[in-house]
Amino acid sequence: MPETIAIHAQASPGSHQVLGACPHDCPDTCSLLTTVENGIATKVQGNRNHPQTDGVLCTKVSRYTERTYHPERILTPLRRSGPKGAGQFTPVPWDEALADIAQRLGAIAADPARGPQAVLPYSYAGTMGWVQGEAMADRFFNRLGASLLDRTICSSAGGAALEATLGGKVGMRVEFFAESKLIIIWGSNAIGSNLHFWRYAQTAKRNGAKLICIDPRKTETAEKCHEHIALRPGTDAALALAVMHQLFTHDWLDHDYIGQHTLGWEALRERALQWTPERAAQVCGVPVEQIYALARDYGASVSSGEPAAIRLNYGMQRARGGGNAVRAVACLPALIGAWRHRAGGMLLSASGTHKFDDSALSRPDLRTGGATRTINMSTIGDDLLRPSSPDFGPRVDALIVYNSNPVAVAPDSGKVVQGFARDDLFTVVLEHFQTDTADYADYILPATTQLEHWDLHTTYGHTDILLNRPAIAPVGQARTNTDIFRGLARAMGFTEACFDDDDLTLCRSGLDARVDFNLLLTQGFVSLPAPDAPFAHGGFGTPSGKCEFFSARLAAQGGDGLPDYLPNHELGLAGSVYPLAMISPPARNFLNSTFVNVKSLRSIEGVPMVEISALDAAARGIHSGDVVRVFNDRGQYHCHAEVSDRARPGVVNGLGVWWRKLGPQGTNVNELTGQRLTDMGRAPTFYDCAVELEKCENARPTTT
Repeated sequence: MPETIAIHAQASPGSHQVLGACPHDCPDTCSLLTTVENGIATKVQGNRNHPQTDGVLCTKVSRYTERTYHPERILTPLRRSGPKGAGQFTPVPWDEALADIAQRLGAIAADPARGPQAVLPYSYAGTMGWVQGEAMADRFFNRLGASLLDRTICSSAGGAALEATLGGKVGMRVEFFAESKLIIIWGSNAIGSNLHFWRYAQTAKRNGAKLICIDPRKTETAEKCHEHIALRPGTDAALALAVMHQLFTHDWLDHDYIGQHTLGWEALRERALQWTPERAAQVCGVPVEQIYALARDYGASVSSGEPAAIRLNYGMQRARGGGNAVRAVACLPALIGAWRHRAGGMLLSASGTHKFDDSALSRPDLRTGGATRTINMSTIGDDLLRPSSPDFGPRVDALIVYNSNPVAVAPDSGKVVQGFARDDLFTVVLEHFQTDTADYADYILPATTQLEHWDLHTTYGHTDILLNRPAIAPVGQARTNTDIFRGLARAMGFTEACFDDDDLTLCRSGLDARVDFNLLLTQGFVSLPAPDAPFAHGGFGTPSGKCEFFSARLAAQGGDGLPDYLPNHELGLAGSVYPLAMISPPARNFLNSTFVNVKSLRSIEGVPMVEISALDAAARGIHSGDVVRVFNDRGQYHCHAEVSDRARPGVVNGLGVWWRKLGPQGTNVNELTGQRLTDMGRAPTFYDCAVELEKCENARPTTT
């Protein structure tokens, strides 16, 4: 470790390094070292002393200084001076901006016809930090009595499925994948979105492990695995049930583990025996031989004693039956006793390891007005257009957006734009840049980047806690999210002492006795104690203490107690009006809509693109480089076609999430995605989307 590690941001002469943490929505949550020279951050690199990071960063975050010092960064508060959406603003002093925002929010809250529930926060994972994420913001909105936001846009279907089956978001420790002998990478492009897991998988591969990738798209990860199963989007549960069919048929089972540590295996067997590999092959659109081979490889773990592991990611749960699909896959390790091994089992999320009570940060006790409605962030397009009603409550008349870019990332973005364009909607956006969402703001408030503030980070891909220190002073007039909400609280006349807590106090408040804060300050991370094999002897977090193949809780709620295959809302069948299924995985060099405006990364991606198979392209007279119109009943999206074997026939891949303003016709892929929700967890169905596309005659290729 460098001899000089700064605890506070300094503008002192000379060079030093500052410990930090990556703030982005990625399971790796890397430990950072920022080099600062004469008060300027000159380099961001991975911390070699953090075992999970091991000195390695993704391409995106290694260029973080380009974001912090971007020439288009917003450095002063801005007030709208033109029509909504036109992006016309004029600078305004902080005190004036905060006073006007507070006056307008106060007027809405005091209006008997509207009240504080007419105010809605909208945020997600622009930072994953506990402090700059929701800590002071929650205090502010709880004290105001605003509507609650159901933050479902990424992982809630899979989370609900894990809760029902395993009892929580717990799984293998990621480092033990290096010892596995079979690794199934299911719905994850690990090279682009889980780089450090991929390094463990490569270690296992060098030691003789077989790697199988299950994904509709032939990703960079799929190319480097021994086998790729390119199933249709939303059919993962059918595939998992067919694997179970073979496990039961051939008795590739750990009967002792099943008997001691599972619930409902007889009912699951009856369900699975309905799913022959032939039936699943028809549904999934894959050769039946691949299903037989997958089941044989997985079942071989029982007789060989060699550990089999599944790395699941959230892509597979973005369809109507996403929760059931995760439940089905989560049943597999218990059937073969894979949990007995530290290198066996499954990992989707490890966030349940932390078990922190965030009430000290969010202060729900400040909410004294009784019941408050909850609005699902995934249906914001519809909800901003709803009038007041007894069922819905008051119309949303004020929206405070932070750590998110909903106009670009929320589904059915044509409706999202309509809602944001309402002249009677008062919108405040905390941002670094003038995003698609910021264009519709009444006020844009300049926020700090990760290099300029304190924060505390838990993880969902490993079990460490990380501390982020400010490496530099805030650039321009940027303020931390916490300071902005403190200022709004003061302007609103909130006098509670909790609004005076500084960021270091908030960092400490987010921890429990397991974490030595002085150690966090010294090395930047603390590894939480976690068992090597969490379910080797059962101990699941379900009511029964067992892996619940059958969930009485789900059955009591009117659902199916067993996992099952649910067809997509939109099947994308040949002969239909919209015959192509579309998925919209992230472009490798973007993270949702973050980094899209970093020129060096955007130049790697080139232009907004849809991948299409040679078969589907030939049927439509489309060639690589053509501008195409992708469309359905919700809207249309113009982009460039790439004829590629990354797309399987019948499926197109609309790589996202580009800012709308950078698209050829001012839209992006979410113009096509819908607001219908998943079977569990009330999550969006981004990958459950049927489209058609056609070549745009006389259209010129564009560059960005």
